[in-house]
Amino acid sequence: VGEDVPVGQIIAVILAAGEAPAAEKAPAPTLVTAGVAATESHANGHASATIAPAAAPTHNGHTRLASPKAKRIAAERGVDVASIRGTGPNGVIVAADVLAAAAAPTPTAALSLIQAAPPAPATASVAPAPASAGISTAWRIMAERTTQSWTTIPHFFLLREVEATAFKQWHAAAQKRATEKLTYTDLLVKVVATALRQHPRINASWVNGTIAPNDAVNVGIAVAVEDGLLVPVITNADDLSLNGIARQRKDIVERAQAGKLRPTDLQGGTFTISNLGMFGVDAFNAIINAPQAAILAVGAMADRVVPIDGQPAVRPMISLSLSCDHRVIDGARGAQFLATVADLIADPSGL
Repeated sequence: VGEDVPVGQIIAVILAAGEAPAAEKAPAPTLVTAGVAATESHANGHASATIAPAAAPTHNGHTRLASPKAKRIAAERGVDVASIRGTGPNGVIVAADVLAAAAAPTPTAALSLIQAAPPAPATASVAPAPASAGISTAWRIMAERTTQSWTTIPHFFLLREVEATAFKQWHAAAQKRATEKLTYTDLLVKVVATALRQHPRINASWVNGTIAPNDAVNVGIAVAVEDGLLVPVITNADDLSLNGIARQRKDIVERAQAGKLRPTDLQGGTFTISNLGMFGVDAFNAIINAPQAAILAVGAMADRVVPIDGQPAVRPMISLSLSCDHRVIDGARGAQFLATVADLIADPSGL
């Protein structure tokens, strides 16, 4: 309990009474003590579990075995798997081994690549992180997913600054008619959902080597909680009124912060909005929430001096950054979508 093991590692062999393990599936066990008893009999005495030391076999005498994901990453990064020592079960090369052998990212990368530590061999005991480290399971999962997204998805970023005078006026007018308290995020969800329906390619995903369109427009909202970052989803956002969006947003955000989200609240998202404007952040680039193809990062609304008809004027401005998966979205498609979003913010009458 509490130990980490590589995916695919044998941790138990279940046998009927008197049955011997097949030689090709479970070699004669060498008992290993790794913080727990290596052999453990069930209460009924009909089954036992043994842990055998992992060997490092080769394929056809010269090629090392590798997982499909490891082979794909190696092909993408030009890494020779034959030169890598596998740390998976029985010496199999896993994705973390390829990432560790791949070249480091360029200094201009927006984020640092966090290399995953190779899995411990079968004979080693994996101690849980000390409580002082402050890393929860949720935070660890977030770290793994963002690392996988950043290291496997070819990101590119598109930036726009948009005047928000009409956007602020829309918020004030809509709030007078609304039965729910509206936030700027609610308005952004409405804008993005409308734009996604006009640009279905942005609402697609990269799945099994091809582009898979998503029929529904389900907009996720990045929510910071004590144990990491969650992205609960507003489903069918393009069919909802502002009141409907606000009602769903309030419900999922409150339950996220209270730790009461259901698994279904986090499933089915086709696009994500990450708004850090309330924290005073002017602009930032976000990591794509796989398997989605894009995420919109929204900065603070702030007064800036901008040229209006050749004269300086002070206007409220919003900075937008669209992170795109280049396997699904090219620069032109991303730019067209971001232009639609910007136009709807600058002139919400288009809604």
